[in-house]
Amino acid sequence: MPRILMTALVAMLLIGAAPSIARATDAAPAEEETYDKNEVLEAAKGFFGATTEGLASVIEKAFADHGRPNAIIVGEEASGAFFVGARYGQGSLEKKTGETRQLYWQGPSVGFDWGGNASKVFTLVYHLGDPDRIYQRFPGVDGSLYVVGGLGLNYQRSDDIVLAPIRTGVGLRAGASVGYLHYTREKHVNPF
Repeated sequence: MPRILMTALVAMLLIGAAPSIARATDAAPAEEETYDKNEVLEAAKGFFGATTEGLASVIEKAFADHGRPNAIIVGEEASGAFFVGARYGQGSLEKKTGETRQLYWQGPSVGFDWGGNASKVFTLVYHLGDPDRIYQRFPGVDGSLYVVGGLGLNYQRSDDIVLAPIRTGVGLRAGASVGYLHYTREKHVNPF
């Protein structure tokens, strides 16, 4: 059984990390086209409905690692796993310049992970020039421990675009997994 899980893990990494169609790299956004820390914290407080010291710490960590985001994604998702799992979500992308896009995401995962949870997701988006570039696969590693409620941060990257989803959720889910999320214009049942 462990050999099958390891093979599935390697296959998912290769699929999720496959190079996307070559594109010109977007120039770094101007400061007025990015969110500052206070704007992000206020938006996150408004979205999550409350503030915690943990939320401020998570946002501080993302800013320390990647700087100022030029877009955010707000939405909700549900996921479940028993070594192999799936995650489904929907929300909207909002660029600092005012452009918006409706989007859905789904993706498989594999790892030492079990349980299920529902989450509100506030994602910081870095280096996104053309908003349509969000519609692709973003590989990532996730570690979760939701018992009654919790807050988590992980990073996903494709080309030069970095996503930093901040999740707060309820449910019973524990473990670590690897997989990818595929952001799409339409809702899909198939997580691949």
